[in-house]
Amino acid sequence: MGSHRNGLSKERFILSVDVGTTSIRCHVYDKEAKIKGSCATKVVSLYPEPGLVEMDPEALWQGFVIVVKGAVQDAGIHMRQVEALGISTQRSTFTTWDRKTGVPFHNFISWQDLRAAELVKSWNRSCTMKVIQGTMKVLHLLSRQKRFLAASLLVFSTQHVTFLIAILQNQLSEAVAEGNCCFGTVDTWLLYKLTKGLVHATDYSNASTTGIFDSYQMCWSGFLCSLVSLPLSIFPKMADQQAAMFGQCCFDTGDVKITMGTGTFMDINTGSKPHTSVAGLYPLVGWKIGSEVVYLAEGNAADTGTAINWAQELELFSDVQQTSAMAYSVPDSDGVCFVPSFSGLQAPLNDPKACASFMGLRPSNTKCHLVRAILESVAFRNKQLYETMLRETNIPINKIRVDGGVCTNDFVMQLTADLFGRKISRPQYCEMSCLGAAFVAGLGAGFWRSQEDLKKLQTTDKVFMPRGAAQPGRAAGHLNGEYIPVLQSWERAIRRSMNWYSKP
Repeated sequence: MGSHRNGLSKERFILSVDVGTTSIRCHVYDKEAKIKGSCATKVVSLYPEPGLVEMDPEALWQGFVIVVKGAVQDAGIHMRQVEALGISTQRSTFTTWDRKTGVPFHNFISWQDLRAAELVKSWNRSCTMKVIQGTMKVLHLLSRQKRFLAASLLVFSTQHVTFLIAILQNQLSEAVAEGNCCFGTVDTWLLYKLTKGLVHATDYSNASTTGIFDSYQMCWSGFLCSLVSLPLSIFPKMADQQAAMFGQCCFDTGDVKITMGTGTFMDINTGSKPHTSVAGLYPLVGWKIGSEVVYLAEGNAADTGTAINWAQELELFSDVQQTSAMAYSVPDSDGVCFVPSFSGLQAPLNDPKACASFMGLRPSNTKCHLVRAILESVAFRNKQLYETMLRETNIPINKIRVDGGVCTNDFVMQLTADLFGRKISRPQYCEMSCLGAAFVAGLGAGFWRSQEDLKKLQTTDKVFMPRGAAQPGRAAGHLNGEYIPVLQSWERAIRRSMNWYSKP
C-alpha cells in the first residue's frame, strides 16, 4: 500500500543515517521532519584485551548499507525520491587503510579505547609538555590570543587519536613511508566506501574532536601532528554530538544540549568563538554553514547507558522501562552509592584509572535500591558537568534540551532538573543525531530554507520542572536540601574510586 502510494509520487524526502557506538539507525524524513520509514542494526564492539575496544570496518559498512536499504523499503519510496543523504557518526573512532586496495590495516579503534592511557599520562607529565605550556603562556601574555591560552592548558586524553596513532606507528610505518596509508574517522571511511575510493575527506565537526585540529585557526595542527609524526594526508557529514545539537535547534549562544546514550555529552553553544577550558571541557566546531562558524564547549561522562545495560545483564531488571518505577518505589537508595566509571572518569575529574563501584552496601538493600543508586549517579554526573560548564563559560543559559535513550527515563530527568534548578525539555523523538544530520543535509539541498524554519518543526514530549524552584530565595541550580547528604556521600565514593588501577 505504502509503496504504491509513494512510489510514483513527486514527494521528496531526506535520508539520514546515525552510526553510533551501539547501533546504526536510518530514518526517512518528510518536509515536516516526520519519520516515514526506519531501519536499525546493532554495532558489535570487539574487546581483544582489557581496555581495548574495537569495531570491524567492513561490518560497519555492511550495517550502513543494510539500514539505508531497509529504511527506504520501510518508507515505501524509491531512492530517486531522496533529496539528500545526511550522515552522523560517533567521533574519535578511527581506522587506517591501504590507499591502493582500500583494505583496512586494523579494526576501528573506538573512542572508548584505553590502550594509550599510559602514554597519555607520561606525555602530560613530561618536561616537553611543561616547556610547551610555559612557552604558550608567554605567547598569550604577549599577544592575548586565546589560541595560545588554549595551548598553554593543553592536556591530552585517551579519547584523542593522537597517541593511539603513535602506538600504531610501527605497524603502519611501511605504508606511511610509501604514501599509501589513509587515516580516517567513521565518517571518512563511509564516504570513502560510498564514493568507491574517490573521496578521502572529513568535516569540521569530526576533525575538531580528534585532538589534531586547531579549532582557533580552523585547520589541521602541524604542531600537534608533529608530536607523533602523523602525516597530514587527512582530508556533508557531521559528528554525532554536533548533529544532535543541530537537531535540537540549539542555534543560539547559551543553548545547552545533553545527550544521554552510551555516554553523556553536554554541549553549550559558545557562539562565534571557541571556549578555552581549564577543567576538561573541549572546544569543538559545532558546524560551518557558509561563512558562519559556530563553536561548542563539551563535557562528557563515558558510562551512562553502559552502566544501565550492565545492570540489566546482571538481571537487576528485565526491561529498562522498569527502572524509573523501581527507583520511585523506594524513598532513597538506602545509603548505596554507585560510581559509573567503567571507562574512567572524564571532566571535571579526568581520571582514566578510576574504577566503577558500589559503595555503602548493606543487607537491607534490594534491587530497587541498587537501580536507584545507578540512576542517581547519572543525574549526579550531569550536575558535575553542568556546574563545570557554568563556572567555566560564564554564559547565561537560554534553554536545556535532552536526547538519547536514557533521557526517556523520567526519574533521571526529574532529578537532573531538580539538581540544575532549571526546566529541561525532552523532544518527542529522542534520536537527535539523525535529525540533525537530516537538517544540515536538507538545508544544503534547499529542502528546508532556514534555521528559523527548522525551529518551527521542533516537538516536545515533556518538560521537567525543578521541584522547589519557586521557593523564595532559591537560586537557579541551588541543590534541594534532601539531596545534599546523598550527593556528598556519592562524592566521597567517587574520590575512593579514583586512581584504583595501576593500568586502565
